[in-house]
Amino acid sequence: MKGFVEDIEDLTEQNHAFRRVVYTGRHLQLVLMSLKPGEEIGEEVHEDHDQFFRIEKGHARVEIDGKAHKVEADDAVIVPAGARHNVINTGDKPLKLYTIYGPPDHRDGVVHNTKAEAEASEEHFDGQTTE
Repeated sequence: MKGFVEDIEDLTEQNHAFRRVVYTGRHLQLVLMSLKPGEEIGEEVHEDHDQFFRIEKGHARVEIDGKAHKVEADDAVIVPAGARHNVINTGDKPLKLYTIYGPPDHRDGVVHNTKAEAEASEEHFDGQTTE
């Protein structure tokens, strides 16, 4: 096993894709995201997934079960399984963040360059890990 050892801040800030899965383990998954000004992930609920978000660059509003939180670079957010949530870029520049799903939610290595591409895709974690 080689695991994952990288400069996560640099990877996150250099990412221009809406969603980029960079590592998938058996129990968690690392995903980079970039949201355009005004763009949002979209309200969702993961019944059996906890989710961690780390904001690297920009300003956003995170909504968890109806409660709004202002977040910015260096802030972290944890959304427990079953909570309705959304992340909205409230800044005038791209919002750069990464998220960790536990367990994995997406197919390993998937890249959705835009939100429309992500919404059109019906891909989900298929059990295949990075290594």
